[in-house]
Amino acid sequence: MSDRKSRRTGGRAGNTRRAGGPAIEQLPFRVPLNTDRPTEPLDDSGVQAVHDAATTILEDIGIEFLNAEAKEILRKAGCTVASDGFNVRMDRAWVMEMIAKAPAQFTITPRNPERAVTLGGRHMAFVNVSSPPNVMDLDRGRRVGDMESFTDLLKLTQYFNCIHVAGGYPVEPVDVHASIRHLDCLYEKLTLTDKVVHAYSLGSERVEDVLEMARIASGLPEAEFFSQPRLYTNINSSSPLKHDWPMLDGAMRFARRGQPVVVTPFTLAGAMAPVTMAGAVVQSLAEGLAAIALLQVINPGTPCVLGTFTSNVDMKTGAPAFGTPEYMRATQMTGQMARFYGLPLRASNACAANVPDGQAMWESANSLWSAVQSGVNMVYHAAGWLEGGLIASYEKFVMDCEVIQQIERYFDPVLTDTSPESLALDAIREVGPNGHFFGCDHTQARYETAFYAPFLSDWRNYEAWAVDGSVWTSERANRAWKAILADYTPPPMDDAVREELQGFVARRKSEGGAPTDF
Repeated sequence: MSDRKSRRTGGRAGNTRRAGGPAIEQLPFRVPLNTDRPTEPLDDSGVQAVHDAATTILEDIGIEFLNAEAKEILRKAGCTVASDGFNVRMDRAWVMEMIAKAPAQFTITPRNPERAVTLGGRHMAFVNVSSPPNVMDLDRGRRVGDMESFTDLLKLTQYFNCIHVAGGYPVEPVDVHASIRHLDCLYEKLTLTDKVVHAYSLGSERVEDVLEMARIASGLPEAEFFSQPRLYTNINSSSPLKHDWPMLDGAMRFARRGQPVVVTPFTLAGAMAPVTMAGAVVQSLAEGLAAIALLQVINPGTPCVLGTFTSNVDMKTGAPAFGTPEYMRATQMTGQMARFYGLPLRASNACAANVPDGQAMWESANSLWSAVQSGVNMVYHAAGWLEGGLIASYEKFVMDCEVIQQIERYFDPVLTDTSPESLALDAIREVGPNGHFFGCDHTQARYETAFYAPFLSDWRNYEAWAVDGSVWTSERANRAWKAILADYTPPPMDDAVREELQGFVARRKSEGGAPTDF
């Protein structure tokens, strides 16, 4: 990238490629700081009312823990555990005591320490699309996920600096048997990326395998590896008011090793939660706090993130809806409550659109900006999500990254600088009422770095755009991902570490991998 090109992008340090399409110009890898004051739709009495309602659920109604070990741990901690079922009730003061043990901020350090991610405070990290069963691009259409598309999307995850975390599988590779899928997937994730990685809590064998694979990839001995956060898991409650066996098992294994757990209830108002958004938020909080309290009993100080995935259903069809006004308000309210509890917050870039079109981007814009407004620290599915999480889209991945980069630029303190140079009174005096600012010294000294330069948006007028082929945004995104994949280079890994990782995968495959039932 030439010096001139770097200056025009606002001092970017990243990658620039052109292959019949737009240049891919990036901001450097960094977890941005959200410089805005959060939107807080609840007044003090509203916060207290939500808290009282959530803790009333925990005290009087209870949460079902479908895991005998978790139930016994909570019973010994003083909770009321049903003798003939799974229901657990918790004293609200005890819950607050447990929640207070979780850190308000922590850092996860992957195999490449330069890719460390801090969660909490004003930090805002973005995670790739995770877990869709299907994949889509403009050339091949919608299809079932496979290992080829899995690795393609991992390469995009590694390539884009605005994606900080390689979360769950960017698409489920169903052409690999479920007993060994986690081995192949984590091998590719640990070799094609050097970013923070995630482990699914889907059975003890899978969790233990992934923990060991991440340790091997780090090149560190076990004691040093587990001395600080290195990877994380995300668990979902089985709403309403239930935590299942494999999710709890995985979360408890992570907690015992001091590894972070993101607890994300999946509450759809009108279906799995009350139809009112306040009621849905209350239920979500109760489910999340219950699991975080358990993890603090197991290992006080375990890093935990409170997740929100509260949206609504389409009452005409029952289909999930995302990026709605209700979704935005629920995220804002949960953000306010996360600050009340002193916990980092996870939300998502979600949409219900079936293709990478205008609906996809306005719903995603609503989701992303509600995350900004809510002080979210970890944005799941930040790039590539379609069809309510059933599709991972190549083009949408690129389109979302353009929006995320613009959000990062929006946070840049230079935009709100009020120094004498930025107030520009001398320039205003020089130009006066009859001149223009294009040629003045103040503009000439700054024009190359003054504004964000997009890699995907086309700012030419209609005539210039038409003469150049009338290429729509999704088509430009199609050209972009192809250029990225054509020139992709994986991050370096020590040969001995790679061989040890390969050996572990081969051994576990020879042993049959992991069971496919729980």
